[in-house]
Formats: sequence, structure tokens, C-alpha cells
Amino acid sequence: MHIKNSEQLFQRAQKSIPGGVNSPVRAFKSVGGNPIFIQKAKGAYLYDEDGNAYIDYIASWGPMILGHAYEPVIKAIQEKAAFSTSFGAPTQLEIEMAELIISMVPNVDLIRMVSSGTEACMSALRLARGYTGKNKFIKFEGCYHGHADAFLVKAGSGVATFNIQTVPGIPAAVSDDTLTCAYNDLNAVEKLVAAHPNEIAAIIVEPVAGNMGCILPEQGFLEGLRKICTQHNIVLIFDEVMTGFRLAAGGAQQRLSIDADLITYGKVIGAGMPVGAFGGKKEIMQHIAPLGNVYQAGTLSGNPIAMIAGFTLLTELKNNPAIYKELDDKTTYLHKGLDEVFAASKTPYTINRLGSMISVHFSNKPVTNFETAAAANNDLFKKYFHAMLKRGIYLPPSPFESWFLNNALTYADLDKTIAASKESLQEIL
Repeated sequence: MHIKNSEQLFQRAQKSIPGGVNSPVRAFKSVGGNPIFIQKAKGAYLYDEDGNAYIDYIASWGPMILGHAYEPVIKAIQEKAAFSTSFGAPTQLEIEMAELIISMVPNVDLIRMVSSGTEACMSALRLARGYTGKNKFIKFEGCYHGHADAFLVKAGSGVATFNIQTVPGIPAAVSDDTLTCAYNDLNAVEKLVAAHPNEIAAIIVEPVAGNMGCILPEQGFLEGLRKICTQHNIVLIFDEVMTGFRLAAGGAQQRLSIDADLITYGKVIGAGMPVGAFGGKKEIMQHIAPLGNVYQAGTLSGNPIAMIAGFTLLTELKNNPAIYKELDDKTTYLHKGLDEVFAASKTPYTINRLGSMISVHFSNKPVTNFETAAAANNDLFKKYFHAMLKRGIYLPPSPFESWFLNNALTYADLDKTIAASKESLQEIL
């Protein structure tokens, strides 16, 4: 594998872009080495600037459920772009998109488009505070809800990757209203609620965590959060930026049979375009301007190019529910193959999976929260990552990120991944 062009581009990028990247995890600092610069992608494959091909297990961090450059999406974007790329005014397509989402997702009466997952989570929290008249909220260690100030307390994703414990630029007055618990620790939530009576506006959670690796909710955890929120007039927010439309057509709410009050989405709403959304119960959503006094706005909200891309993808997912079984079957197949390879290697490991989200942790005990994810042998993961990359397998460049499968992956691709894993372990152990 030759990466001369990527090396040169990274050197050039560092002269004009902080760290040479526009999002920190891309810098490969967690795994060492320099990032690979991607030129194009098609189906299940990425192609770098040196002509190398990689089987992709990032899927643009989730939204490429049907693979890259999915032809109906590309065609729809091309046709819509001929009418202009932005209006800053209402369109019929926005209505159709909202109606489609409401038809697919349980418990969404109204939905507001925004421009990113960060903006969606930030807006949902503001709405919860405005609706309840309370300021504090609970989040979980290792869960990442974007880079808005209030969320960057014991966060996952890049914050966990870079081991950033406190973020300069965030005033204490902002972070003081952020209360944290370990993921899957319902008892800790109950204690926090009791310690702050009538002060907590919201509990926000990734129903299946994807920003400290893939971590599943333990039995009763989400059900317990729902009960606490109902009892104490707290808004339950599901951050479905990763799980929405991926675990099921109706997301984690449908898959896990738990109703949230508000739900946030990210780039999947735009088939990978820069877009997001937040929605939920009419009783709460009607407090957003112009219906209510909780202000939120954006020139690019409901951008027509992002809307047509997302509408095309989500329509396909709605009309072809067999896609979800195909994805589940492929992920189960990969899980089984990796299990056999890792078990034979005699190295401690655990694999977490739900639907088409999966991650490998070099740990001799279950990984159920950020503490146990961080305690894994993440130095070994670095070696594993580079050994896999050398063999044409592109994994997330951090042990604190979930892998995402796309349905363009073939069983031959999965077999190649399993074989590469066997060779990689033989090389690094």
C-alpha cells in the first residue's frame, strides 16, 4: 500500500487547517500515524488519493446505510441542484420530508430541520429547558451529543479519543448545569434526581451508545429512565444521530420499544449531507418559535439538496424493510467470524453489537460504560487498526467509536475482513 500522496496532502493541510483536519478524530492521533486522504467512494469501498481501495466500516459515521454514492440519491441531488442549492424560504419538499419521518418514527408529532447533529441536540436541550422552566440536565459519561458547550462534559467520541478532561472556553456557569452519570447506572440517575429536586429539565442519552465504541443499554436501563422522567416532569431526549433509521426504520425507539419525548437526528436525514433534525411530542414541540417563545432558526435549515437526498434514502428504507434484516444478518455473520478469530488468538476481547453497529474491545471483561471501555487495551487496538488498514480494511481510527456496516457490503467483503483480522492478530500478537 502506497500513501505518498496522502502524506504530502497532510503536510500541506497542516499549513492552512488546524492540525491538518476539519474534525479531530480524522487526524489519527488516537491510533498514531497520519490520516489517509479519500478521493472518492462507491458502495462499500473508499478510494484514497494514492489509488488504494478500502472496505469501509465508518459509512461517514453512520448515514451511508445503503453504501456510498447510492445511485438514486446521487441522481436526485443532481436534478434538484439545477433549481438552485438554497432558497432560505419554505418548500413543498420540507413538508414531504417531515411527513415521511413522522410516518416512520414512533412518537414524533412535529419535527424541525437543522444543519447538524450538534445543532439538533443543542436545540432539543434548549427546548426542554424552555418547556419545563428548569435548567439542569443529565448526560452520561462517554456519550457525545455534539460540541455545544453544555455537552462537552465527560463526553465521548473525539473528546474521549484525545483524553480531554476539561475544554477551555467553556465557562463554569455553563458546565455547572450539566450533571453526569455512568452509562447503564440507573441508581446513580435516581440519586442525582433526588439531590436536585425540580431542577432537572432533561435527560439526554444515546439509546445505544456509539461514541465510546458500541455499548448496549442493559436490561431495564432505558425503561428506568423513561419511568424517572415521567415521574419527575423531566424531558427524555434520545440522541439518535447514530441509531436513527439505522437500527430500524423507526430507530432505537422502535427497536427497543421505548418512547422518548424528543429525538435528535444528524446526517442520516440528508443521506450524508450536512443536516440534522429534532422532533417529538406536539405538547413540547409547539413551544418552538414561531409557535412559542423558544427561539431556534437557521438559513440552511431544510436545505433542498439535503432534503432531497434524505427523502430519497429514507423512502427506500421505508419501502424495503428487508434491508434491516439483511444488515442484521451481515453484521451477525461478521460478529461470528470475528469471534472465532479472536477466540483462537487467545487475546482478551469482547465484541458488542446491536443491529448494524458493532465494535471490538481488547478487554477481558464486559464493556458496559465509558470506564470499562477506557480500561481496555487500547494500545493493542492501535496496532490492530494499522494492521487492518494495511490489508485494505478501513475501521474507525479510535477504540471509542462504533463500526457501522452498510448494505453494499457483500459476504465476500465480510470474509475478507475476517481473514484480514486473523492475519492482523497473527502479526501484532
